[in-house]
This record gives sequence, C-alpha cells and structure tokens, in this order.
Amino acid sequence: MYHLGLLSEYLKNYMKTRLTYRADFWVEVLSDLLFQVTNLIFIFVIFMHTTSLAGWSQNEVVFVYGFFMVPWGVFACFVNMWNFSERYIVKGEMDRILTRPAHNLFQIFLENVDPPSLIGSLIGLLIMAVSAMNRGLPFEWWTIPALIVLTISATAIYMGIYTTLTALSFFSDAPTGIIPLMYNIQSYGRYPVTIYNRAIQVLLTWILPFAFVGVYPAGLFLQREEMTRMALLTPVMGAIFVSLGLFVWSRGVRKYKGAGS
Repeated sequence: MYHLGLLSEYLKNYMKTRLTYRADFWVEVLSDLLFQVTNLIFIFVIFMHTTSLAGWSQNEVVFVYGFFMVPWGVFACFVNMWNFSERYIVKGEMDRILTRPAHNLFQIFLENVDPPSLIGSLIGLLIMAVSAMNRGLPFEWWTIPALIVLTISATAIYMGIYTTLTALSFFSDAPTGIIPLMYNIQSYGRYPVTIYNRAIQVLLTWILPFAFVGVYPAGLFLQREEMTRMALLTPVMGAIFVSLGLFVWSRGVRKYKGAGS
C-alpha cells in the first residue's frame, strides 16, 4: 500500500505538471499515434502485394501488431529508463535516490512515469478487437484473464531486458549504445516470428525473447495451435528475465560509489 500510495502521488504530480503545458502533452500523444499509424500503413502496403505472409493473413499480422502495442505501452509508461545514465550516473542524482526509504529502482520508475504511453496500449486493444471481429474469433471466458496475465508477463520481459541493460551503466564510465540497438531489435517482435530465418527465430525466442511480447501470446488468441505451448511459456519467460534484471541491478547498485568517486 505504501508503494501504491507513492505511485498515486507521482501520477497526480505528473498530470499537474504536464497539463500546465497542455499543448506539449497533446503533441506527444499525437506524435505517438502518428508513429503507430505509420507502422500499420506499412503492414497494409505489404498485403497490397500478397494475400499471405508465411501463412499469416493480414488480419492475423495486424492482430499480432495490436497485441505488441499493449505491453509496450504499459512498459513505456511505468518503466521508463531511457535517460538513466546521463541523469542518474553522470549528473549524480543516484545519490539522492539512495538516501530515500523506498526501493531505488521503484523510485526511478516513479520519477519517469509517462502516462501518454498508455494511449498506445488502448489503440492496441482497439486494433486487436477490430482484427478479431474481421477474422470471426470468438470471445471466450478466458480471453480477458489471459490478456491480463500475458500483458503483465510481456511487460516483465521488457522490464527484465531493459533493466539489465540499464544496470550496465553502473559498470561503465560512459553510456553505451546498447539500449538504442535493443530498441531496434525489439521491432522484429511486431511481426510473426515465423517470417524470419531460423537464426533470427532462435534469437527472438530464447536469447532476446521479443517473440514472447508479440506473436506467441497473440497466437493463443488467434487459435494457432502450433503456438499455444509457447504462449503458455510467456509468464515463465517474464519471471526469468525480470529476475535477471533485478539481480544485475542489485549488483550494479552495490558497485555504485557515488557521483564524486
């Protein structure tokens, strides 16, 4: 309850701050929507030249993209760490974080919340709903619970990967370019993993499991039997990678000696 109270207060302060400059708030929302529309247009352009992509129809590919947007929006809202190295290591704000009672990683999450990112999740849900209706998918009793569990699990995968990479800042004197590279790699998770060659499939499944934030969970709702088992592994992958991220983070914090060291 203590941490939930902190989250509520930070969200209130965020809205007070951002709505003071309403134009900036809505420009950010609009720019994010335009980015998502551009990606959808890319899918539609592809299917102007084919009716199937490695056995996936247009509605199925769009559904996968819609699911991909849901956990990504949640992650970008609550686990925003893009400027960690410059702000907390280079400028020394990590010293301030470590003097407060709440867990240091949770504080960093709170200080960088980005609620407009949740609009992407809502758009993703809308895309999934329209694609499901176009394909005639039934609405089962387990649909909502499965969506919640798989979204949380996929968000945990994101959190684990990016927390691990961010924690590398504790071991290096200069920010690395790994996170922008990872952001580009994760874009492959927007599409069915089976359209790639075997090496990329292995990479996106077992090494950098971005297939578990898109196609595998989506395959469960699309009733693709060959992906049901992989979809059920999503919570396991989420637990593994978030544990890895927290472990590397804790080791990094122990190594941190302060801005003046």
